[in-house]
Amino acid sequence: MSKKAKTKHENFMRLALKLARRAKGKTSPNPLVGAVVVKAGQIVGKGYHKKAGLAHAEVEALRQAGKKASGARLYVTLEPCTHFGRTPPCIHEIKKYGIKEVIFAMYDPNPVNEGKAEKFLTAHGTKVVSGVLEQQARDVNRVFVKYITKKLPFVTVKIAQSLDGKIATSCGDSRWITSEHSRKLVHSLRRQVDAVLIGVGTALADDPLLTSRNSGRLYAKQPKKIIVDSNLRISPDLKMFSAHSPAEVIIATTRRASKKKVASFRKRNITVLVLKEKEKRVDLRDLLKQLARLEITHVLIEGGGEVIASALREKLVDKMIVFVAPKIIGGREAPTAVEGEGVKKVGRAIKLRDIKLRRLGPEVIIEGEPI
Repeated sequence: MSKKAKTKHENFMRLALKLARRAKGKTSPNPLVGAVVVKAGQIVGKGYHKKAGLAHAEVEALRQAGKKASGARLYVTLEPCTHFGRTPPCIHEIKKYGIKEVIFAMYDPNPVNEGKAEKFLTAHGTKVVSGVLEQQARDVNRVFVKYITKKLPFVTVKIAQSLDGKIATSCGDSRWITSEHSRKLVHSLRRQVDAVLIGVGTALADDPLLTSRNSGRLYAKQPKKIIVDSNLRISPDLKMFSAHSPAEVIIATTRRASKKKVASFRKRNITVLVLKEKEKRVDLRDLLKQLARLEITHVLIEGGGEVIASALREKLVDKMIVFVAPKIIGGREAPTAVEGEGVKKVGRAIKLRDIKLRRLGPEVIIEGEPI
């Protein structure tokens, strides 16, 4: 492939990736996919997958192109699907519209599809080019790739702390450590995930709604709420069970929980998962496996310190987002974001890679991936 042809392919693929990102947080358990139809160097159709059950990106773009799709090129960020799921396979639509060449960024990691579209299209006379901006496409679909290949949700940990690492005062007051700017971003983050997870200690101390709001109004999409409660201490009177917090609540507990109380919650149509134990607590890996079976692909952990410590120790965390406020709280008994036993030597501390720093209002936001 000439340098000029490669550049052209990459430019159209960048547009397809930009389209794919428009649906961030809306397509679960499906991937983010964008598509562009190009004929004689001109864009004649564009589309992206908006929601599971709706048309795939390729079909959106082909429908927009109509008759102009015949003899055109199709750029798509993910290998077209070959199986019947919530919608029919895209490969038949590509053939029907007479596309002469398909250029896709990455193979579908789902073994049901992987490599099959290329074989089908090639066999039916359609030229196929793969691997254009592959790494960028994989970055866009990190959540989907992990969910499909590991059978686990992608896990993001969010921490809001003071400059000295405190998440509350010694009396338990935590409102508000960060500014309205950061809180608004957190509500936006919640809108992009399938579920928000907290420990029972945080639930009892803060009594949060765990909703996703903008200027006080609920977003249309609300994340499920997951409470890790090994002994089922939680009260059904908490705000998260009220009509003001409408999304589904999932309680993760163990066999230590009262069977009567488990039955009581289930009678109220609240999902209670009785899971394996690890060190007398809910086994978080077992919990994540169960959540993946429920088609939960992205979990945002918001506390508390024991849950975050366990998730990090078990190497279950994919991304950290830490909001640092320019405040000093102090206090020996004031809680920190990551508790547990901690490491014995600094050399064994968990490190982050791919660090990103930015300012938002008075706060500094640090993002990175635990190594």
